[in-house]
Amino acid sequence: MPSLPALPLISLFLFFSLFVLLHLHPSSAATPPPSQLVDSVCKKTTNYTFCIQSLYSDSRTRTADRFVLAYVSFDLAYLNATHTKDYITNLLKNDTKRHASDKNMFESLRRCQGYYGKAVKGLAEAINDLDSETFSELGSLAKVADRASQDCEVAFKAKHYPRFLSGMNGDLSRLCKICIVVSKLF
Repeated sequence: MPSLPALPLISLFLFFSLFVLLHLHPSSAATPPPSQLVDSVCKKTTNYTFCIQSLYSDSRTRTADRFVLAYVSFDLAYLNATHTKDYITNLLKNDTKRHASDKNMFESLRRCQGYYGKAVKGLAEAINDLDSETFSELGSLAKVADRASQDCEVAFKAKHYPRFLSGMNGDLSRLCKICIVVSKLF
């Protein structure tokens, strides 16, 4: 039987596990049937399920027209790129000693930090274009961000690096592909 001080940790672990199961891996029952607009967009992406789950993670999607859907998709990509860039920055800052001994790892992370800087900048420009109702550059700006995630992935090639960074790169790429499809609505 666990000691008394361990019980709060076990409870916290169980709560966190339940949260992850319910929120980060939503079942098809948790996601409403897609609207005709969302369905038509997601059918043109590389991963229909990811597209539906991502878009419906934002409550605005339920009643979205093409303008709102553009904001949802570009906001999701922007938040993902910003989070990943911040994550890489923290890795570089907190693990300087470890990365100093592995120059390839350090340099690859620095390159990824730069690539994600380009992604964040491009997606911010796209959101500004939405604000000003200038839609002609949306697709090309989404492609800039998609390319940045792919360039980060290539920066490591066969080198050992944090596996979850590969997942983050893949998520940004899939989100950008949604943005590219949505940009064709304008």
